[in-house]
Amino acid sequence: MEDISVITAITHPLRRRIVDRLLLHGPTQVGTFARALDAQVGSISHHLRMLQRAGVVEQVEAPDGDRRASWWRLARRSFTWSSSDFDSPADALLAREAQRANVRNQLDRLQRWYRISAQSEVEGFNTDSLAWATQDELSDLHGRLNAMLDEWRRGIDREDGQERMPVYFFAHGFPTEV
Repeated sequence: MEDISVITAITHPLRRRIVDRLLLHGPTQVGTFARALDAQVGSISHHLRMLQRAGVVEQVEAPDGDRRASWWRLARRSFTWSSSDFDSPADALLAREAQRANVRNQLDRLQRWYRISAQSEVEGFNTDSLAWATQDELSDLHGRLNAMLDEWRRGIDREDGQERMPVYFFAHGFPTEV
C-alpha cells in the first residue's frame, strides 16, 4: 500500500511530468528540467523536494563531479494504490481523487495521440479484453503486466544506435457489467 504522501506527491501535474522525464531520461539536472518543462528553476527545485520527502526521487552526484549542479534520479519506478487501502475517509478521498487525476492524464495523452496519429509514421495500438476473474486473479494480472513491462524495458538496448521515441502504455483492469 502506498503512503498517501506518495500519492499526493506524484499526482501534481508538474511533479508527474518530472517523474515521467526521469523514467525516460534517467538522472537529470534541475536546469534541464526547467528548460524541458518550461518552468522556473525555483519551482522545479520545490517540486523535487516535495517528491524527495515522499521518497519518490533522490539527489545524486553530478556525472561530471560538478558539485554546483543539482542532479536527481528516481528512487522507485512504479506506484500502485486503491482508495480501499485507506481506513481514513480523508485519505481514501485523496486516493480516489488521485485515481481520477491519473485517468484524466491517461485519457489526455490518448486524445493528444489521436489528434496527431494521422500525420505520424508510427502506428500505436489498442487492446481490450473481457473475462471472469476473482479479486486475486485480477491482482495477479496486474502483477504479471507490471513484470512483463519491466522485462520489456530492460530488454531495450538504448546503446544500439537506433532512434527511439518515448512510448506511453496504459491499461486498466476492473469489474464491469455485461
